[in-house]
Amino acid sequence: MQDMLAARLHTIGEPMQLERVPRPAPRSTDVVVKVMACNIVPNLKNVLATYAEWFPYLPLPKLPAIFGLDTAGVVSEVGDQVTNVAVGDRVYINPGISCGGCRACKRGEAPNCELYTFMGYFSFGKDGQRLFDAYPYGGLAEYMTAPQENLIKLPDTVTFEQGARFGYLGTSYSALKKAQVGPGKTVLIDGASGTLGLGGVLNALAMGATKVFGTGRNADLLQDVKALSPDRIEVHAVGNGSLRDFVLENNDGHGVDAVISTLGPGAPKETLLEALASLARGGSLVDIGGMMEHPELDLFHMMCSQNSVIGSLWFTNGEAQEMSDLAGSGALDLSVLENHVFPLEKVNQALDEGIPNRHGGFTNFIIAPDPVLPA
Repeated sequence: MQDMLAARLHTIGEPMQLERVPRPAPRSTDVVVKVMACNIVPNLKNVLATYAEWFPYLPLPKLPAIFGLDTAGVVSEVGDQVTNVAVGDRVYINPGISCGGCRACKRGEAPNCELYTFMGYFSFGKDGQRLFDAYPYGGLAEYMTAPQENLIKLPDTVTFEQGARFGYLGTSYSALKKAQVGPGKTVLIDGASGTLGLGGVLNALAMGATKVFGTGRNADLLQDVKALSPDRIEVHAVGNGSLRDFVLENNDGHGVDAVISTLGPGAPKETLLEALASLARGGSLVDIGGMMEHPELDLFHMMCSQNSVIGSLWFTNGEAQEMSDLAGSGALDLSVLENHVFPLEKVNQALDEGIPNRHGGFTNFIIAPDPVLPA
């Protein structure tokens, strides 16, 4: 049996260890993918250090484990029952796996499966270890397995580094679809300069939103966001006056049709409530950031205004393929991502040193087992 190099976590709070482990083989409906790029998502270090304590209902895989959420690569082997996937295909692996047999799965709503689990990350249910056991490989290895339905084909114009950003991009894409954002609609991306937020801005532009409002703490970063489409994007620095007044002044006196909240666990609830207050009648706020504080909602006002708040944790395989096709057409412009590539051997350095040094959401930190590094 051939082996491969992998970075495995043995103990929470300790560095990952580089080890040789058996190379996976495909089952009948599975594929093996040679990893070309794995995104070091901003939340990874948080997951490894705090999730066992903060969110015991989101269990990690049994240790030692190979982590790595967002992976792009080349199909190297296919099972004997695999269809429409061939050796050599360039793919993104959607890490969200489900049981395949429950009512949610049969409806094509895999993220609603009670066993829903992220390969190489964490699970959303107490029985997620069953899926970790079936698919124990994250992207911080030379090869990994995946179900054939979780492969998203990448256009030739999308690089592996860009494809490895699809997780955070797809999260915002699904949220925008839930909020019915498109031509004639306006949307506020709360946290537009971060990794999730910038993806929301790029997807909103690609989906035809008439106007995109963005908030953030760093005024200089926000100007970089506005420069993506100066005629369609308006930005507002947190603390610089009323957000609702800013929206009304720049939207012909109307609120926005949708808010995408990308605020993370440490964000104050007041920020979300201020964004919620900027909605027009009939508008929706979709939360994808995972704020830990518990905001008090004025349900009577929401009823009278027909506003809604929706939680959205990920995306379906169909949504991911739609987004990939948008990128292939050029409507979704991923050329703004600034890729920083580390070899697998430097994964701990990337986590400890690289992550804080970001140009907001523009920065794209990548682990590549066989990187093509600049001379």
